[in-house]
Amino acid sequence: MKTIIKTSCMLLATSLLLVSCKKFEDTNVNPVAASGDQVQPEYFLNNSIIGAQQNPDIAERAFVLYWKTAGHQHSNGGLSSGSYDDSYTIAYYNQVATWLNNANTAIKIAADKKASGTDAPYTKNVAQVARIWRAYLMSEMSDNFGPIPVKGFEGTNPEFNDVKTVYYYALAELKDAAAQIDVNVANTDALKKLDPSYNYDYTKWVKYANSMRMRLAMRLSEVDPAKAKAEFEDAAAGSKYITVMNEAFQVAERPGWDPLTGVMSREWNAQFISASLNNLYLGLGGVKSADQLDASFAASIKPANWLGLKFDQHFTSKTNNPSAGYWFDGLPNTIDPRAYKTFIIPGDFINPDFNAYPSWTSDAKNTVRDLLGSDDKTLLSINAKYTWNASNTGDWGVKGTRNQVRAFVGTMPRLSNKFRTSNSTRIFFAPWETYFLLAEAAERGWATPISGKAAYEAGIRSSFEYWNVSNSVGSYLASEDYNRVGTSVSWDHIAEPGNSHTMDYKDGYTGVAGVATVLYPKNDLYKNGAVKNDRLTKIITQKFIAQTPWLPLEAWSDQRRLGLPFFENPAIENLLPNLPALNNSNYMTGNVKFFPQRLRYPSGLKDTNAPGYEQALSALNGADEVLTPLWWAKK
Repeated sequence: MKTIIKTSCMLLATSLLLVSCKKFEDTNVNPVAASGDQVQPEYFLNNSIIGAQQNPDIAERAFVLYWKTAGHQHSNGGLSSGSYDDSYTIAYYNQVATWLNNANTAIKIAADKKASGTDAPYTKNVAQVARIWRAYLMSEMSDNFGPIPVKGFEGTNPEFNDVKTVYYYALAELKDAAAQIDVNVANTDALKKLDPSYNYDYTKWVKYANSMRMRLAMRLSEVDPAKAKAEFEDAAAGSKYITVMNEAFQVAERPGWDPLTGVMSREWNAQFISASLNNLYLGLGGVKSADQLDASFAASIKPANWLGLKFDQHFTSKTNNPSAGYWFDGLPNTIDPRAYKTFIIPGDFINPDFNAYPSWTSDAKNTVRDLLGSDDKTLLSINAKYTWNASNTGDWGVKGTRNQVRAFVGTMPRLSNKFRTSNSTRIFFAPWETYFLLAEAAERGWATPISGKAAYEAGIRSSFEYWNVSNSVGSYLASEDYNRVGTSVSWDHIAEPGNSHTMDYKDGYTGVAGVATVLYPKNDLYKNGAVKNDRLTKIITQKFIAQTPWLPLEAWSDQRRLGLPFFENPAIENLLPNLPALNNSNYMTGNVKFFPQRLRYPSGLKDTNAPGYEQALSALNGADEVLTPLWWAKK
């Protein structure tokens, strides 16, 4: 048993965690610390699954500041502007290697027990579950960094493999592990307690494996379409995939400070609505705010054609964000009904989902802030109560310095309290994702058990059920109204919106009314910007909204793979040093060089495993930089 633990720790040599290996080794050779019965594969697998929920230290850095930022699920600078923090990466890299080590150890212990004849009736199934979980972890690690060790757990100094090898391996593992599971094997009550997601319901693990195969297969759609199609069709053929919420891969959170504490619970992370989300929400589905909110909000709801107050000296316009330059001084006439559930209206203090963080100040309940003049004295005061705005990321220059409204906790819609208190359930894979994957596959002409339209609408219905807004789903699905980026909901409505439309506004300084020509943004990353309302755009728009806020890494991956949905560029009132390709001549265009593509490896990797680091760079086929695209991503 000592050999197994020691061997499986080889992957950790790559992640600077040799001390942890020593602790595992000591525990497993000390008869007082652990007996043979205590070294069970299910213990290590349980530790791996729970660990991957991310304790608050890791979650703040990886889930919130990296994934949610790069995936535009909230408004934050940092990685979205090309910057990078090595300490964040070291923390995450060490942890994901630990989770993989625990999964690998579970598999090896199960094999050893089988060889020695000491396995339980369920041990083989536990090993297959561990293989399925390991495939997820490998995809998570690779989607962040790119090349990773595939065979690092076999006892050799870890060699890094290219992303194609990683994906082919994970896809093969998912298929074989699911096929080897015997769903009729009985479990003990003790064993069930060691699976925080499915309680060792093997039928659900098989469905998760197939849904994961569909996800990973679709990731290859643009770079390896034949492989993507073959893997996807095989995984979907038997319809043994996640279709209802009680089959979702999810793990309950709990208050405190451990791996099960909520990933979005840190009080100092404001988690404002992003401009990308807001542009998707606005007008989408044609559901009126008046039908979503009570009468106390009625006076704040604006006409359908209202753009807002123009403050050209305080709000940036150096971005391709169609809403840039304006402050929306009320609530939108129509908006996707999930918006008000995910993000809470400023000033809605009696809403039980209003989040008042940080608890050590009253800032969240202060809705009045100032716009300053050139003398740094108050020019105008703005009351943001019952308003709806999203702040563009980037450098606002002096406009940002003199604007106290655009990024203050009391003036911006912020993430609902239901996700902040560690009393929710973290979702890793939900039924809506299965349906949107099926819809995309059907749109590509692949063989699917249901039609593209049926899958698309089932995905939306699943998401609406999660948010408890199903009462409006019928009219929503039929809507032909365009959102701010020119996309509608109806599957059958694929008419393009044109290049622009007009909207009413007022000059915020003088009160003079005007009419603005608002451009529908040209998304050069997708079909050279020629379309805004085709079916794939609809599918990814709905998938992006549904995945918020639980699956930001998937949102980031879709945008890297397809250039969808539309992500606005960071503002460049001053140029951004970490996005050197973005400048005053091209900020109205789109380019992969304007968005983060990966995480750099931790700085210590080249010292602890110099050959592996060189292998990684060679396999990456580019510099170890944030802007280097992964194999499956747009170039």
